[in-house]
Amino acid sequence: MIERAVPSNANILTNIALESKAHWNYTQEQLDSWVDDLTITPEYLSKTSALVYKIDGKIVGFYILEMLNMTTISLEFLFVHPAFIGKRIGHELITHAIENARNKKGFVLNTLSDPNAESFYAKYGFKTIFQQESSIPGRYLPEMEIEFPENM
Repeated sequence: MIERAVPSNANILTNIALESKAHWNYTQEQLDSWVDDLTITPEYLSKTSALVYKIDGKIVGFYILEMLNMTTISLEFLFVHPAFIGKRIGHELITHAIENARNKKGFVLNTLSDPNAESFYAKYGFKTIFQQESSIPGRYLPEMEIEFPENM
């Protein structure tokens, strides 16, 4: 079940983001360098469109949309707890996020993807528009977007 996140969910969402990132076999040093980027605060949740996926009342995944301007919405986070990867929760979250962005009348939904997730986003119509160098030498983050021509 997908429902709106509340500020008191911040620590749970941060833990899911960190555990999900660790699923991809990054080094502890790399993971430690991303703690600030993956920390979600109650204040951040109160000013964004954050939704959680619950199973039996427990949060197992989430996504966060942020309006960048009148036409562009950013998918800032989309994570599923590692114990639930492969159970189509990511599919449900991304399709919900796309529909949510479309309903907000955005022209474009943009995301800066982890390289391991690029093919996931591509399955849902996102196109890579740029490769941004990451903090890890030789590693690039695909900036991806999906357009909503019906909103233009």
